[in-house]
Parts: sequence; C-alpha cells; structure tokens
Amino acid sequence: MWLQLKKIFNKMTPAQLIGTYYFIAITVSTVLLSLPFAHKEGAKWTFIDAIFTGVSAISVTGLTVVNTAETFNTIGIIILMLVLQVGGIGVMTLGTFFWIIFGKKIGLKERRLIMTDQNQMSLSGLVNLLRHILLLMVVIELVGAFILGLYFLSYYSTWSEAFLHGLFASVAATTNAGFDITGQSLIPFANDYFVQFIVILLMILGAIGFPVLIETKDFLLNRNKKGISIHFSLFTKLTTATFFILLLVGAVAIYALEWTHFFQGKVWHEAFFYSLFQSTTTKSGGLATMDVSQFAEPTLLVISGLMFIGASPSSVGGGIRTTTLAINMLFLYNFAKGNRNIKIFKREIHDEDVLKSLVVTTLAIVLCSSSIIILTITEEHRLIEIIFEVCSAFGTTGLSMGITSELSVIGKITLMILMFIGRVGILSFLFIIGGREKPTNYHYPKERLIIG
Repeated sequence: MWLQLKKIFNKMTPAQLIGTYYFIAITVSTVLLSLPFAHKEGAKWTFIDAIFTGVSAISVTGLTVVNTAETFNTIGIIILMLVLQVGGIGVMTLGTFFWIIFGKKIGLKERRLIMTDQNQMSLSGLVNLLRHILLLMVVIELVGAFILGLYFLSYYSTWSEAFLHGLFASVAATTNAGFDITGQSLIPFANDYFVQFIVILLMILGAIGFPVLIETKDFLLNRNKKGISIHFSLFTKLTTATFFILLLVGAVAIYALEWTHFFQGKVWHEAFFYSLFQSTTTKSGGLATMDVSQFAEPTLLVISGLMFIGASPSSVGGGIRTTTLAINMLFLYNFAKGNRNIKIFKREIHDEDVLKSLVVTTLAIVLCSSSIIILTITEEHRLIEIIFEVCSAFGTTGLSMGITSELSVIGKITLMILMFIGRVGILSFLFIIGGREKPTNYHYPKERLIIG
C-alpha cells in the first residue's frame, strides 16, 4: 500500500503534489475542528459545515456558515488559530521547518515544491526564504498580539480573555483570515481607531507579499552599513506601488460613493476610517467594522472588484494578485501606443510574465462568471449579493453580505472550489489539471488571424 502511494506521488508534478498537500491539510483541519471537545455545548455542526470551515480556514478566507464565537470553545479557538497558521504561512513553509528540525536534507524535489508553493522562479535561496517568512510572520503576530492583548484589558474583565482575543485578532489579521471570535467581526471596535490602525497594519503586512517584507527588513537592517548596497527588486517596486495605489483608490471611491448614503451624518474622521479599513480589508483581510450590506450597490461593486484583484503574489491573500493587474494595465497602455516591450522602473518585463498575467485574468473571469451563473440558478438571492460572495471566495477575503449560511449545498461547494483555487493560485491550479509538460517535436506553418 505504502509503495503504491509512493509511486503515485512520484508521478505527480510539483503543482499536483502541492494541491494534494493542501487537500490533506483541509481534511486534517476538518477532522480537528470537528472534535467534540472543541465545540461549545449545543453548538450546531453538520458535515458540510465542517468541510466548508476547513476549506475556509486553510484558504484563510473567513467565509463561515457558523458563528465562530458561538460554536468553538477555547480549545476550538486554539485549533482554529493553528489551522490559520498552516493556511497563511503555507504547507511547504511549515513542512520545511519540520524537515530542518528533524535533520532532513532539503533536496531538489523539495525545493521544486517550495518554488511552486511560494510562486518563485528560481531554486536558489528557497530554504533561506522560508526561514525568513516563518520568522517574520511569527514576530509580526506576537508583537500584534502583545499590543492588542494589553489594549484589550480595558475591554475584557480578565487578562486571559484579553490576550486570547488579542492573539486571535493578530493571527486573523496577519494571515488575512477574516475569522473573528467576537461574533461581530470588528464592529464592536468601529469607533476605536487604535484597534483599527493596528489591525490595518497587520493586514497590510500579511497581504503585501513575503518578498517585499524580506527586502524591507534587509534594507532597514543594512542601510547604514558601509560596503553594503541594498536594491529593491522590480517585484517589490511594482507590487508595493500597485498595492498602495489600489488601497488609496479604494478608500477614496468608498468615501465618495457613500458620502450621501452610509456616511451621511457622520463626522469626517468616522467616514475616513470606515473607508480606509474597508478598502484595506478587500486585499484579503475579511474583517469589517460595519455590516457591508449597508453600502450602496455601486460601492459593493467596487469592493467586489477589489476583492477579485486581491493581495500581492507570495502573500497570504488570493485573487488575481496586484502584479497581474499592474502588468495587464501596462500591457494595454503600451499596446495602445504601439510598443511591443513593457518598461517600468528602468526594467523590461519578460514576455512570459505578460502572457501569464493575461492567462490568470482570463481564467479568473471565466471561473467567477461561471460561479455567478451557477449561484443565480441554485440560490434565491440578489445578483449583487452573489457577485459579492463569489469575489470574496475567489479573493480569499471573507467579507459577506450575510448569505453564506443560507446557501444550498451546491452553492457551498462552488464557493469551496473557488476558495481552494484562490489559495493555491490560478497558475498552480492550471498546472494541477494540466499534468506534466510534454516537449513539442514538431511545428506547423504559422498563419495570421484577423483580431478585433
């Protein structure tokens, strides 16, 4: 039996192995979260609820069909936090950590798996990259938990309750998981700008991309050292610029569209923080300081678009990713001007990366459009609610207009597939179903077609 499984695993491509590992992680998470001693007495918990929660936790989405605060006890909350860590940091990062602890050599096969999981293009420096990712995530989460835990002493009667809420909020924000144990997301802190600022910062650190964090850390530590010159990569420059432009555009759009609607009668700083927080959380955060169903439809469409784009590559978030959008926009601009090459920040973007960005966007549109059509057939909800739910699942965001628990089994399965694809990435998903690349031994004559 073991030899047969080993043969099957050896025949798999790195993308297929990663997909299998995430499937195993979902299965284990579902079992752990279904343990009776992890639930509060009388909590409702069905088989489909268990699978949906497992997928949502591993994909760090946050869409839930049960109320987390009413379902899980302290043990269940701790298990959920561990699952969020696996989903946020990635199965290969944690797997490599344990391989190193037990003295296992990280060979070529393992490095190819890491390269696929972290969406890297080179085999060199991968183990060091994962060490940095694990260290940075743990440090960020612990610092966030300490700050929020101390601050929550004014909200909760015991230090244990305050620090449990602080730790969970920090983990959920940093992994962009969208889960909460308040039962109301961050609505209880809608007027607490300190909590919102810390959570915004944690969500940004989780969504901006691990390479960006590592390069920023190296820059801060070595900027004053003689003989050491730190240069930011094109990836860091492009994804950071796109990330913050989207964050700003989103905040301004929400502020402008809701000025005469939800923000009517609110003072400017209330409207500002509502706009900024909701724009930040669309990057894959999933936490909210208000009931998003109170927004007008134009605002909900803007938020859906931002969730569809999602976070940066090699981060905890999903969606088509920020660099994909940036390359698409640059390609359209240069194509309109008759330029065949795309230049940005004194660098030229590779043709293969342009092709990948177009493939990712096209397939994402097809997947989300198909899912919307399926849900309009199986569900009795408004179209805007379905669009919002689909984009939230694909972007592994976790925001909802309150219809998740009311979905049919087909609707829940559709969202689970989207959450899984959003976590592993469009390209990895394509390689999972595509199998191994077969060399082409011949070519046909090329012929031009009329386009447009």
